[in-house]
Amino acid sequence: MKLIAKLGSAMLASCAAAGIGGAAHAQQVSIGTSNPGSIYHSSGTVIAKLLNEKANVKATIQPFASPNVFIPSVNAGEMQLGLANIAELRWALAGEEHFAGRPHPQLRAVAVMYPLRSAIFVRKDSEIRKLEDLKGRPALDGFTSQKIILPLLDAMYATVGMTRKDMRAVQVPNVVAGADVFAAGKSDMFFFAIGAAKPRETDAAVGGIRMLSLPSSPEALAKVREHFPPGYLRLENPSPANVGVLEPGYSLAYDALVFASAKTPDEVAYQTAKVMHENAKAMGEQFPPFRLFDAKAMAKDQTPLEYHPGAIKYFREAGIWSGK
Repeated sequence: MKLIAKLGSAMLASCAAAGIGGAAHAQQVSIGTSNPGSIYHSSGTVIAKLLNEKANVKATIQPFASPNVFIPSVNAGEMQLGLANIAELRWALAGEEHFAGRPHPQLRAVAVMYPLRSAIFVRKDSEIRKLEDLKGRPALDGFTSQKIILPLLDAMYATVGMTRKDMRAVQVPNVVAGADVFAAGKSDMFFFAIGAAKPRETDAAVGGIRMLSLPSSPEALAKVREHFPPGYLRLENPSPANVGVLEPGYSLAYDALVFASAKTPDEVAYQTAKVMHENAKAMGEQFPPFRLFDAKAMAKDQTPLEYHPGAIKYFREAGIWSGK
């Protein structure tokens, strides 16, 4: 019996050394995203697929109404990864805006995905040609489960000297619901990220949509940053991926990131950064917004948000880390 026990122990040790048994099982990783149809849901699907196929990480996406719902779960280590924009992560980190009094100090960046390009859309045949034409009309507002949208709208309207009070508010919980309300004819506009799946669906549903360009001037940019400091104006051109962009015009852009918690295992952050860096072309083929992913800039400084040690380890190996 003692011999059998010794043999069994030796076999277990051998298996462990070879990576067999429990260690061979793929790590379980949950990725927080927004609802289906959102740009984060589609992006998370792409990243989860890469982790499953190329990193022996069993990743599944968990959709929520918006990042402000699942950021606390990632901070607490209940979920390993999430997708959000830099403004919301900064607010959560510091306990400001809609995270007022509730700082989330465990949040860490893993990688910059792409510029998140936000825009206001109207029907293609609408008489509304510029932002000022929305004055007095029914327009989406509220966004109770996606609170990042209100400062973005404030910033957009401010570029032409307007506020949300200049429109007739149509209350919605989030952008996906807002697009449905617009398609139903209850609002003259909707807000969404350029390149997401929902605008394409809405475009087909209403016979075409058209982006309203923001003015591009130093004064307009200054107004944007009064309401949304990380924002910048970005020129958008018509393309099959940019549904609703019918002529050159300007969006309000800001960085979208994969983020984690300080409690997220180093290996998870490392593998996430690695599969993204090594599969930039494949990501762009699977979801057009990833065509804007810059593998050389995925470790861009996001102060005061720190990068996860696991991601930094990979960035150093790849020669793209310039931080401390």
